[in-house]
Amino acid sequence: MSTKPPSDTPDSDTPKGDRIAKVLARAGVASRREAERMIEAGRVRVNGAQILSPALNVSESDRITVDGNHVGEPEPPRMWLYHKPTGLVTTNRDEKGRGTIYDDLPEDMPRVVSVGRLDINSEGLLLLTNDGGIKRKLELPATGWLRRYRVRVNGRPSEDALEPLRKGITVDGENFQPMTVTLDRQQGANAWLTIGLREGKNREIRRAMEAVNLSVNRLIRISYGPFQLGELKPGEVEEIRRKTVREQLGIELEDPTGTAVKKPTQVNRGPRRKPGGFGGAGQPGLPRAEEMEQPKRFGAGKPGATGPRDARSAAKSGPRSGPKSGPKSGPHAGFKSGPKPAGSAPRSAGPRPAGGPRKPTGPRKPR
Repeated sequence: MSTKPPSDTPDSDTPKGDRIAKVLARAGVASRREAERMIEAGRVRVNGAQILSPALNVSESDRITVDGNHVGEPEPPRMWLYHKPTGLVTTNRDEKGRGTIYDDLPEDMPRVVSVGRLDINSEGLLLLTNDGGIKRKLELPATGWLRRYRVRVNGRPSEDALEPLRKGITVDGENFQPMTVTLDRQQGANAWLTIGLREGKNREIRRAMEAVNLSVNRLIRISYGPFQLGELKPGEVEEIRRKTVREQLGIELEDPTGTAVKKPTQVNRGPRRKPGGFGGAGQPGLPRAEEMEQPKRFGAGKPGATGPRDARSAAKSGPRSGPKSGPKSGPHAGFKSGPKPAGSAPRSAGPRPAGGPRKPTGPRKPR
């Protein structure tokens, strides 16, 4: 015989704490709806008293147990990518004794719930979370995240045959919203399609294909909103960074203290820099051409400097660059022209006498 817990009879009109189903969902026990069914089945106790109605608020001071196991404080919201293989059902328990995805998860995984489902014959990306509030929000039709699938069908579909799916189709009195359908390739008796939808009703793709006389023999979910299956192998699990969760969900998350954590208005695109530096004008995160580091060269920074040179190479290749008014070729190419000092004799242009030392001309004037 059940008894009422103390917190079921509040002293004021506004009960303190949160509804018991919400607390169980945030703790990762189950979704809110499944938690309500667990309560009605008598599997939940608060402060040692069995409860049969989810119309109960609990606070941090209340002790909650499910099937005799204590429910601790909820952890910060976390999410995982899981590559579901075929042959497993997306449920906690199966009345037919079939294997579940929770039997396949690593032993060190915390208690998690799935965001949406994939049937036993489907494979691919399945999102997992320890927060039932995230699960509920992501499954709402208002979220409108695009789910993309790679689908293999038996037959030779034409564009005309696929057109009803793009416009929206009614199957057994149930309306399916328009899908994005791309015919990728024909492979023997089968064809590969890429299909995107935003509803995710029960067996929606399989039922829609049957309505246009196509039979699905393989179905792989490759993305769910911004999250991609990528190179994840069947049975593998990969945690999503918490920062990415906050940025990509497009919803407000709650930490264990109940404080709302708002996501940034845009995805982080790298560290911000001051104007005029990296990430200024032009492509974000890349330096402008004038900011790129140039190799240091001899004479760099001087007007007319053209490259590395030393005294010997300068003597061989000609004088330093500068304003030139003389001829561009010949023995005096590149030298400055102008009046010579008075009394200076012209230099002989003839050949030097064979043998004998060269006459000294005196010290050269510094330039």
